[in-house]
Amino acid sequence: MPSLLSIPAERIERMILIMRDQKVMIDSQLAKLYGVSTKRLNEQVRRNVDRFPADFMFQLSADETHSLRSQFATSKKKGGRRYLPYVFTEQGVAMLSSVLKSKRAIHVNISIMRAFVQLRYLLATHKKLAQKLEDLECKYDEQFRSIFDVIRSLMTPPEPKKLRKIGFKTNPEKDE
Repeated sequence: MPSLLSIPAERIERMILIMRDQKVMIDSQLAKLYGVSTKRLNEQVRRNVDRFPADFMFQLSADETHSLRSQFATSKKKGGRRYLPYVFTEQGVAMLSSVLKSKRAIHVNISIMRAFVQLRYLLATHKKLAQKLEDLECKYDEQFRSIFDVIRSLMTPPEPKKLRKIGFKTNPEKDE
């Protein structure tokens, strides 16, 4: 099943959000990865609710859902969600493999776990680098200040570029 194993880690990493200071994934996105409907995924979770304590899964509040909806520009009209979505922490995602019993679920879970591990590694590396830089800064005098400033600027992600509007500009005064 090579196609099941080829879910790009970057795709999964983009689906991981920070909600209530935890890395989580939304039920609807997980359902797409597993190849089941959101209704079916949540149905299996409800049937096995003892496996999903509050630190494995929680339901978003109306404000969180609204914020999420405006962030992704999703519709709330008829045909959309009629209930508040659930989100799953890393442990909750791992537990999903025990309630969704398919080969695809197993392979998807392995990919998701690898993505969580990769994110954790990147965050830890960034923190270690920042700490080492701070230690060096304290150790050396002002002559290296500019070097440290350059390194810090390289560590911060660039601001997104504003795209130039395309199209024609009309000058109402010339049209007369």
